[in-house]
Amino acid sequence: MQNHPLNTADFAFIEDTLLQYGDDHSVLNPSELDGYFTALVSSPTQVDIAEWFPAIFGGQNPEWQTPAQCKQFIELSVRHLNTLAAQLANDSQAFSPRFEHTEHQGQRLTLAEEWCFGYLRGVAVGNWPELPAEHAGALNAIAACAEQDNFELPADLNVAEHLAGVARIEPAARALHDYWLAQR
Repeated sequence: MQNHPLNTADFAFIEDTLLQYGDDHSVLNPSELDGYFTALVSSPTQVDIAEWFPAIFGGQNPEWQTPAQCKQFIELSVRHLNTLAAQLANDSQAFSPRFEHTEHQGQRLTLAEEWCFGYLRGVAVGNWPELPAEHAGALNAIAACAEQDNFELPADLNVAEHLAGVARIEPAARALHDYWLAQR
């Protein structure tokens, strides 16, 4: 199996597969999957594929159209999971969440809500115990963004406040990974 980061075509395959087999209880796109995998590789204990894989699809494995499609999706998922684990463990500055972007009132705006939804899904699947206050604040920074409704940005969105919230997510994810890594 290859160990290099996924490319644009790989993420397109993942997105198409998530759309094909997903529902309201599934991971919906590569951004949410990236957040999910970031939490899994940051977990206090390793989460087995038998637990994390069905959770992508709301707890049920899909009825795949072909074994090849299933194999490719699993291989790409594991490759991305391994890439994130290596980045966070060996060169955390290379880690960059896969946030989405949109145009809002003529400017490019970063959206982190779906990534944060995925991260919280990973925290739940990883069955994280309670964190000390310092690290609970980092998790709260991620959770606060997951509470925002970025599907329809309000015309009066406080862009500076929004960007400040998004800016807290990446360092929070690094801090949480480092905390649990030190506990293992």
